[in-house]
Amino acid sequence: MIVQALRSAVFYLQFFLLTAALTIIIVLCTPFPKAQLAVTKAFAMFWTGWMKGALRWIVGIRTKVEGLENIPEGGALIASKHQSDWDVIALYPLLDHPAFIAKKELFNIPAFGTALRTLKTIEIDRSRGGAGIPGMVDQASETLKAGRKIFIFPEGTRKAPFEPANYRSGTARMYGALDVPIVPVALNSGLTWGRNSLILWPGTATARFLEPVPPGLDEDEAHKLYSSRIETESLKLALETVDKGVARPLDDEMRDRIATARNIVSSESL
Repeated sequence: MIVQALRSAVFYLQFFLLTAALTIIIVLCTPFPKAQLAVTKAFAMFWTGWMKGALRWIVGIRTKVEGLENIPEGGALIASKHQSDWDVIALYPLLDHPAFIAKKELFNIPAFGTALRTLKTIEIDRSRGGAGIPGMVDQASETLKAGRKIFIFPEGTRKAPFEPANYRSGTARMYGALDVPIVPVALNSGLTWGRNSLILWPGTATARFLEPVPPGLDEDEAHKLYSSRIETESLKLALETVDKGVARPLDDEMRDRIATARNIVSSESL
């Protein structure tokens, strides 16, 4: 554990130093908007590629992505499970600079907020609850007109592996207003890079793009479809990983959640 803690410390150090350096350069480009956008896009691709390599070679986390054939051409909502920062690092480069939906507080971070605005990130004020949805939909509509996909985490925050799900209604409301497909994404990244974890554990983090939910369905029906697909496949991925063996220690609470997940998956397969 000591060796892995040291490896993790090295990863986090280079993570924050590189992120800070690239962000400062983006801010310095503010007087030149066109150049700033080009620089920000290039840096986003460089940053995700670098971090994926750093995860592999510093802490031993490999990246695997399945189901790319399920990503449609044109506009779409990419609705993903969210367990760690790996999710952004692994998936962003595959979606041709998608627009993320991010909480308002992130835009208030000096320099980092500038980078988010330059990438036309969609802002959501979670403190307003459902009242914030119309503004988010308006921003999303403009994004789709520009030919970009929208990347959203339907639960709104990172979840630990096997933690009870909480899929909010915002994604379904956007789906109903925008008339585009939803591509669910399942993943198991929290088993290697846990939420708020100081230690990153070696292993293979996997994301799986699933069958899209077509446009035109009732919002409630769409919500049930994408949330069920994301959750069931994420549980299956995580259980497959646990059964192969994981480096991270599993405490009693995690073991109880794993047992519950096995029962859920078994009952759904009947």
